[in-house]
Amino acid sequence: MASPLMISVAGVRGVVGDSLTPPVLARFAAAFGRSLGAGPVVIGRDARTTGPMVLAAVSAGLSAAGRDLVDIGLATTPTTQLAVEHLRAAGGVILTASHNPAPWNALKFLSPLGEFLGPAEGAAVRERFESDRDLWASWDRVGGSRREAGALEWHLERVLALDCIDVAAIRRRALRVAVDGCASVGGVAVPALLERLGASVVRLDCEPNGAFTRELEPLPQHLGALGRVVRESRADFGVALDPDADRAAFVDAAGEPLGEEYTVALGTRVALARRSGPVVTNLSTSRILDFVCRQASVPLHRTPVGEAHVVAGLRATAAVAGGEGNGGMILPAAHYGRDGLVAVALVAHLVSGGGTLRERAAELPQLAMIKDKLARPDEPWERISERLRRAFDGWSVDAADGLRFARDEEWVHVRASGTEPVVRVIAEAPRGERTRALVEIARRALSA
Repeated sequence: MASPLMISVAGVRGVVGDSLTPPVLARFAAAFGRSLGAGPVVIGRDARTTGPMVLAAVSAGLSAAGRDLVDIGLATTPTTQLAVEHLRAAGGVILTASHNPAPWNALKFLSPLGEFLGPAEGAAVRERFESDRDLWASWDRVGGSRREAGALEWHLERVLALDCIDVAAIRRRALRVAVDGCASVGGVAVPALLERLGASVVRLDCEPNGAFTRELEPLPQHLGALGRVVRESRADFGVALDPDADRAAFVDAAGEPLGEEYTVALGTRVALARRSGPVVTNLSTSRILDFVCRQASVPLHRTPVGEAHVVAGLRATAAVAGGEGNGGMILPAAHYGRDGLVAVALVAHLVSGGGTLRERAAELPQLAMIKDKLARPDEPWERISERLRRAFDGWSVDAADGLRFARDEEWVHVRASGTEPVVRVIAEAPRGERTRALVEIARRALSA
């Protein structure tokens, strides 16, 4: 059976050569290009081995749709977002399947603001793709292309200019940092940032060749090699990226992972120390962030999962900081997008103020979270929803994105993934055994 083509707020993903073929790539690119206003389209890509082929197909589709292209080459997702903004482009395309395995690739579409398309804009692109109408320009209106080599420099300048980052103090601290670049673009961009901050960098899988040596999500169970490098090099801390470097997770000086949920919590703490204001995150993010916001006496708003939803919430509330608990820090002062470089700069600032990364993390609540994923049941969501509601009878329910049940200090979020053909079950409680019990309750309800 063919793998599915996953179309969502996050873009369109598929297995290359199966659901994601050159004709699909070119047609989706053309549908996106014909949906934009005047101006060029920026293209950046991660280091997946299928990237050159995907780039060729997408470039052909955009050019055939009459769009001029600016190819920034190997680039992180946030670098591509900032390039759209910097060049005042009509939009952008990021070629990355993020945390999906190596056979996958994807197109992520950006608005003229350098932000992911919202639901309405994404639906319009999908409708144009599916109807296969008005996609191709006449022979005399085919677009051209040019290369641009300065995008990473623009990104570094933006991060180093943030007023919540004390660059001089970080340089005085002379940090040693181990970087797990996931054999992709973060392995170039993050060491470049750290060296500008006066740090010495110990590199692990920082050659952007797409030869992945670990599972791609920067989860604690995937960071054993980074932990060993941190210990052997006596680094102050380590950071692991995903393939497009919009997510970052940290390990302490002993090589022990903090957990990716601490990225937004620690980064938000730094941002709020400089400026007070609302914070926005998604429904699946840890209650650690609730604690940070209570300490700072600021409101925390939650949205459906997906960067576009969180960014819409950040804009609507004029928020100071936010992001997603998967390691995706968003600092509007930099730009409206998850950014691993911003996360690294915020943590470097935090550590430069004294103490160790572990000591700073220990100031926050230590909660037990489980992130599980199950095969998507072959039955209507309404039927599944009713079983879940019975299983969590008496709990408060948020139905904005799947179902999120909450009671006292416990919560469970069950939702269909937009990036994989699975149902995600995320639960959190003060103790691990209780969290496991909550996941099991949800599992039984899903499989009944």
